[in-house]
Amino acid sequence: MPRKPRQPQTITIKDRIAKAMPDLTPAHRQMADYVLANSFRSATMMIDELAAATGVSVATANRFAHTLGFNGFPAFRAELVRGFESALAPVEKMRDELTRTATSAEVMSAALGDNLNNLEMIRKNLPADTCEQIVSALLGARRVLVAGFGTSGFLAGALAHGLELHCNYVQSLAGIGGPAHGARTLFKLSAQDVVIVISFPRYVRDSITIAAKARERGARIVALTDKPSSPLAALGDLTLYLQTDSGFGATSDATVYAVIEALCAAVARRAKNSVKSAAAMTEFVLPWLHNEEKTK
Repeated sequence: MPRKPRQPQTITIKDRIAKAMPDLTPAHRQMADYVLANSFRSATMMIDELAAATGVSVATANRFAHTLGFNGFPAFRAELVRGFESALAPVEKMRDELTRTATSAEVMSAALGDNLNNLEMIRKNLPADTCEQIVSALLGARRVLVAGFGTSGFLAGALAHGLELHCNYVQSLAGIGGPAHGARTLFKLSAQDVVIVISFPRYVRDSITIAAKARERGARIVALTDKPSSPLAALGDLTLYLQTDSGFGATSDATVYAVIEALCAAVARRAKNSVKSAAAMTEFVLPWLHNEEKTK
């Protein structure tokens, strides 16, 4: 059987520095030491910023890139960024935005435009069958657990709040106990349970781990994420892919929140006795609500 040809091995920045180290000038060695100790920070810097951080001139910084075998600093920085693409995407987008002149109103208008474009794209491409299956799964579940950490923790709480009136039992795992507490909750899962996992760039590892463990326990996984290449996509039994582009952040949380409200509306529409439940809940919380009639 013929052997498969070997894939060319990528030469990393560390490999290049190690090979060049014996012949580096003191200034270049100083830069090399900084880059090795601060790889991520170096990847966020432009040439003048890295030069200032290492106490050398811009020309010296550019010669350093050439010494490592690159045709200039942009190629050197591109190699540094490799592997940090998801984490650095918001930084790069913000850097690009800040090169443009704009008023505060124009920036706000652009941010609102991002959300409008996202929601219109999502609305046009909503998978009807998947939406029906998700609503049926939530209403038929013994328990619904909602997992999201980092910024998605707020979204998880909003989704749990919107579902609790209509589902048998709803719990957000984004509580004060953090991921460890959520992991303990998974131990009691069964095939009658549904776990909704929310994860967008930058993907939080805890969310992916929760999804994998819940799947192992037999629970059905509903995933809210951005694209098929998301680490969450392969774990979802039912997945909604949401466009969440944002000029100044990793994800437009407002877009995700709007979809959460839409999902809760669909669940309320299909739930039995939804009007009766809403009326009973309103009566229960009435003592906590401001009543203008009582103040007259």
